[in-house]
Order: sequence, then C-alpha cells, then structure tokens
Amino acid sequence: MQVRVWGSRGSLATPGPETVRYGGNTSCVEVRPEGGPPIVLDAGTGMRPLGVLMEAEPVQELHILLTHLHLDHLQGLGFFRPLFRPGIDVHIWGPASPVQSLADRIAIYLSPPLFPVRLTDIPANLTFHDAPEDEAVTIGTATVRAGKVAHQGPTVGYRVEEGRRSVAYLPDHEPSLGGIRIADQPADWVSGYDVARGVDVLLHDAQYGDDEYPRHVGWGHSCIEDVVAFAEKADVAKLVLFHHDPYHSDDELEALLDKAQARHSGGRERVCLAQEGMTITLDAANGILLKP
Repeated sequence: MQVRVWGSRGSLATPGPETVRYGGNTSCVEVRPEGGPPIVLDAGTGMRPLGVLMEAEPVQELHILLTHLHLDHLQGLGFFRPLFRPGIDVHIWGPASPVQSLADRIAIYLSPPLFPVRLTDIPANLTFHDAPEDEAVTIGTATVRAGKVAHQGPTVGYRVEEGRRSVAYLPDHEPSLGGIRIADQPADWVSGYDVARGVDVLLHDAQYGDDEYPRHVGWGHSCIEDVVAFAEKADVAKLVLFHHDPYHSDDELEALLDKAQARHSGGRERVCLAQEGMTITLDAANGILLKP
C-alpha cells in the first residue's frame, strides 16, 4: 500500500516562498492499495494536481473519503478532472448528518454563486455513502473504517488497512476538547482512539504550537503536546504531523517538529512532518518507507 501527500496545509491554501518545502495546498492524500481502485482522503486544493495525474490513467473507479465539509477539505473537488470523465464510477463518502444528505450538502458548494458547475452537471457516475462508522467496508484489497472525532460539525477520521499494514488519517481533531488532557483520560474516552489504535502510520492534525493553543481552544485543532500524547496513547508506530497552519512558515514547522520529536518518549525517529509530494510505502516485508 502506498500513501502520497498531495496537500498538507490546513484551513487555507498558502502558496509562496515561505511554504515551498512543505507545501501550501490543503488536505488531500492518495492511498493506492496493491489491488483495487484508488482511495482519496479529502478533496482540498491538493486534489487538483492529483486529478491531472489520474487523467492519464485508465482509472474506471475511485473512492473519495471526506472527513468533513469545511472548504479547505472540499475546494479541490470541482477541479478534479476525473469527475468530468463520462463513465467513471466515483464513490464519495462523508460523515452522516441528521439534517441533510451528503449529496445535498456538497451541492451547496458545487452550485452558483459559489461555483459555476452544479453537482448534477458532473458527467461521472457519482454515488454517495455515509462514512462506514458501524462496520468496515472493503474497497479492493483494502478495508476502510471511520470514527467520529472532536471537531465542529459532523467530522470523522479514517483508517485504511491492507494485510498487516495500516494508516490512519485524522486531519482535523481536537482530542483534549473539554479541558481534560489526553494523558489523564482512559484510552476509550479519547476521541479518535479506535481509528488510530496501533496503526503503522498516523497523519494527524498538528496545527498549533503549545503556546498558540490556549488562544484557539474549541477551534477543532491539536497542539504539539496533544498530538504526541495521542499518538503515544494509541501506540502509533510513525506520527506524521499534518494540517499545517497557514501562518506557519517552513522554518516554523521545523521548529514545531523539533519540539514534537523531543517530546515523544519513543524517540525522534517516530515523528516527521507531512510534506507535499512525500510518499509512504507500507510493505508487508520491509515495513514503513518514507520518501520526500
């Protein structure tokens, strides 16, 4: 199974000279199981270059797994070229809502005055599903499950497994929301724990420095202390800091990485920064291979 980061930024796309090393596109991660269709985690602006790549491939089916419907996780959907290929089967998964269907909520964005093309005008064969919270679903050779996480509005994290390898994706998550620090909570109280427990790789929200978090409590994001504590409690093999704040330069991200690595009790090699373009190969024989 191969994982590729197409967008690692949170909240707002941030191109420019200060974000060249780690990227300015918002959340989008591609998962390629050994067998079966591609799986795309979120539809941020990083989805546009992924769609350009896929345009040249004979992809007949793909699955888009949305964690929630904030714009930074949805803005690339209307620029994803495979959606405009007649005959391709595109399955879109997202958190359930008691108020509106997933299709109706996405149609709010993909319609005037916010977007010139309506959802109903897209030529691909679209099928909408509620995120698989109650039981796992099989997509090709991969197994996918979802779980609710602490964030404004309906929001989930995803876990993708293939064979003995697994990756979890929690890009927007505030696990200490409510004022109880993660270290003081029983494991089964911690938001997102079941999704992340024991995975090989965890891509997790790390938007704030510890000094910034007190000014952003309730905004739906993690600080360095919390994400490291969460990864340790969930016994994650490799933590990838994700959803970088749009105000953080590459140098500031590396300073946060240094703090996270120093804090992790398992050693500095257990933590790295998500970088646009990086690939993570999860191999049954060779373990986890990261390539910038």
